[in-house]
Amino acid sequence: MDDHTHDPTVAPPERGTPTGWLPEDGHWEHGTLRRATVHGVRLYNAGEFHESHDCFEDEWYNYGRGNAESRFLHGMVQVAAGAYKHFDFEDSEAQSASGGRTGSGNDDGMRSLFRTALQYFHGLPNDFYGVDLLDVRTVLTNALEDPTALHGWQVRLDGGTPTAREEDFAYVESLEH
Repeated sequence: MDDHTHDPTVAPPERGTPTGWLPEDGHWEHGTLRRATVHGVRLYNAGEFHESHDCFEDEWYNYGRGNAESRFLHGMVQVAAGAYKHFDFEDSEAQSASGGRTGSGNDDGMRSLFRTALQYFHGLPNDFYGVDLLDVRTVLTNALEDPTALHGWQVRLDGGTPTAREEDFAYVESLEH
């Protein structure tokens, strides 16, 4: 696409050859997209939904409308925002009573965001930039009926479920400047 999304320093997939990885060239078609995806997935899996959202949203601005990269990133923005609505927009009494996140927040808002995400993901490969989109679609669809489908769920990347590291928080901080 554009040179501004090319970054040959981004590591190859942990395993497999997902859509976006160019094995014959030894780099990602859009290295900056992969970098944002790795950071965004790790932060999502650590329950840092707002920060995850920021990773995907910032990269989304690099793409026009209607292409697969834009749809994927916009969908992941919606996934993180929906989880934020479900887990973080809850009433403080419920939090206090349960000793933490109950996941009884704004589920109507979550459903609306998830429906939109599913539209963006329609037609994308199941392994887009290493994300298991089949699993994401399945969990989002299940959460429309039963929001507890999100409880304990983590986004799979390259076959694993990585969680946040210090470098992921540093990445998000770098976006703010």
